[in-house]
Amino acid sequence: MIYRSSIKTLLVLALIAMATGGFLLHIRIHPYSANHSNLVAILSGILSIVVVPLLFSFKKSVSFGYVLNGMLVIIGTITMAHFSLAHLPETLSIAAIFTKTLLADILILWGNFFVGKALFDFEIHGLDPDKPRIGIVYRYPNNGWWAIHLILIACVYWAGHILWR
Repeated sequence: MIYRSSIKTLLVLALIAMATGGFLLHIRIHPYSANHSNLVAILSGILSIVVVPLLFSFKKSVSFGYVLNGMLVIIGTITMAHFSLAHLPETLSIAAIFTKTLLADILILWGNFFVGKALFDFEIHGLDPDKPRIGIVYRYPNNGWWAIHLILIACVYWAGHILWR
C-alpha cells in the first residue's frame, strides 16, 4: 500500500510541478497587465495548479480531475497553436518551427496530459498488468475521445475566430 500511495503522490506532484512551471512561463512571457485576454490562461493555470491535483487526490473525484486536466490541455493547445500561427517567424524552417513557435510549450502541456492519464489509469485500473483494456477507442476514457474533443473544440474555436473578427 505504501508503494501505491508513493506512486500516486509522485504523479500528483509531477502535475503540480508541470502546471506551475507552465504558469510561471506564461506570466513571464504574457503578463496580464499587457493584455487582459491573458486572464484565461491565468485562470487555467490556477485550476491546473490547485484544483486538478485536488481532484486527482481523491478516488471519488479522479474522473473529474481527468476531464478537467484534459480540457485545459486542449484549450491551451488550441490557443497556443493559434498564437504561433498568428505570429509565424519571418523565415519559416524546421528549426524556426521548433525554436520560434510555441511547439515546445504545447509538448510540455501534453506531458501534463499524459501524467494525468497515467494517474487516472493507475487509480481506476491499478497495477495489474494482465487486466485487459476494454472499451471502444472513441469512447470515454480512451484517447480517441480526447482526439475527437480536440478536433471539435478546435473547429468551434476556428469558427468563432472567423465569425467574430
